[in-house]
Amino acid sequence: MTHAMLKGSNVPLDATAVRAVLRWTPGQGVPDVDVSALLLGPDGRVRSDEDFVFYNQPRHPSGKVWRLGKKRVAEGLTDTIQTDLAGVESGVGQILLVASADGVTFDQVRALRILLYDASAATGTTGATGSDGEPLAYFDIKPETGTETALICGELYRRGQGWKFRALGEGYPNGLEGLASDFGITVDESEPEAVAPVPDATAWADPAASPETSVPLPPEQAAPVPQQPAYGYPGPAQTAPVQPAYGYPQPTSQPAYGYPGPQTAPAVQPAYGFPQAVGSLPDPDFRLPPQGPQFVGR
Repeated sequence: MTHAMLKGSNVPLDATAVRAVLRWTPGQGVPDVDVSALLLGPDGRVRSDEDFVFYNQPRHPSGKVWRLGKKRVAEGLTDTIQTDLAGVESGVGQILLVASADGVTFDQVRALRILLYDASAATGTTGATGSDGEPLAYFDIKPETGTETALICGELYRRGQGWKFRALGEGYPNGLEGLASDFGITVDESEPEAVAPVPDATAWADPAASPETSVPLPPEQAAPVPQQPAYGYPGPAQTAPVQPAYGYPQPTSQPAYGYPGPQTAPAVQPAYGFPQAVGSLPDPDFRLPPQGPQFVGR
């Protein structure tokens, strides 16, 4: 018999293992939903962070509570937690079944329902929900304020020697982290501190105290060897000097820029106060000497 539960109602469980299936209808704008479990001690808080079973820690160290993962079924999407009630540690008195929507409010999640199945019954049949047999109970979860980003769907709790399930539907506006921290989970929200750069030790050194270091000379470069033509090929052609056209004077070499030109000997000037030198005039009384006999009569 399947129990249709209302908020706050409870039902005893005869099963030694149960499977809690969270189901919703996907669609445009509908967020993805995750199921989690918190194992609480007698004081209503977790004993350590290991008592939190969620997507980043899908199995409890005891091996008695674990996530089965998500599945698509005819009615929508599901995410499942399975619990071996007979093997749960005696120090655990409650197991909260939690839904979270990663910062999106649950008023956008349609047809949210939690179903409880007997996981110990080896019926071998699979219903339309993707779980074995008919559910033991189900609870349709409706957000009260529309601002909830995490919900406690229900709880498994000890009663005498057995277990019961209670439908809750309690919402939290600060997400899974806020809900988990209320039950003792340590949530590290601190950002890593920026590490200040370590100054270079040489920047603080006294330049007068540091010894001078010699700088090595650059390696000697070998003189370039002119490239020789390959054997059998002519060498590079030499450019012949340009000759002036016939009848034109030869070009004279000019001194390099900045250097004096060729010096010409200056004319010798007479000393100051002396007359200028004049060319000698022919002697009007000059006569040739008499010719020898060998020239006479010829």
